[in-house]
Amino acid sequence: MKLKKKIFEQHLYHEIDDEEKAEEYLDRSLPLIGLIVMYFNGLEKSLDRIICEIFTDRSDSTGLIVLHKMSYATKVDLFKRFSEDFHFGCDIKIEGYQELIANLRESGRLRNLVVHADWENTDDDGYTYVNLKISSNGMEQEYMQFSEDSLKEIIDLITTTRHGLHEYWEKRNRELYKQTP
Repeated sequence: MKLKKKIFEQHLYHEIDDEEKAEEYLDRSLPLIGLIVMYFNGLEKSLDRIICEIFTDRSDSTGLIVLHKMSYATKVDLFKRFSEDFHFGCDIKIEGYQELIANLRESGRLRNLVVHADWENTDDDGYTYVNLKISSNGMEQEYMQFSEDSLKEIIDLITTTRHGLHEYWEKRNRELYKQTP
């Protein structure tokens, strides 16, 4: 995904030269955006189930009370703390764990970019307004180019991450059972 910046000038304005071409792009992209939302929600629910099981496998109630109204990023941090405590306590390293944490975070970051993008302000090159950056250098409008291929790559990352989460959990449980007398 490419990032383009434009200096803010008096009004928040987005240049769209060919609105018909922009509409065609959006028509092709909307199903991919929907898949990102759907698959990400599945990833988050998988993370919720695993965190609930960390608390107790008898009921999800305790975990759900803790997770209630918790942001995805906070859930990832909680999962990371529990996992690292488990690794330390059992003196083990599980292959792929660091990559899993990075993928969980990146999935959340990309999902947020997609979901919070101002899709009505997408130009004919697929650049979509995503942010206004304010710094000591002034204000800049930021645009991300979400190509159809990059949206498919986000979908692939989310589904790969969900699969990796389940693989990690299976490896973790095998290690747990090895440690149990």
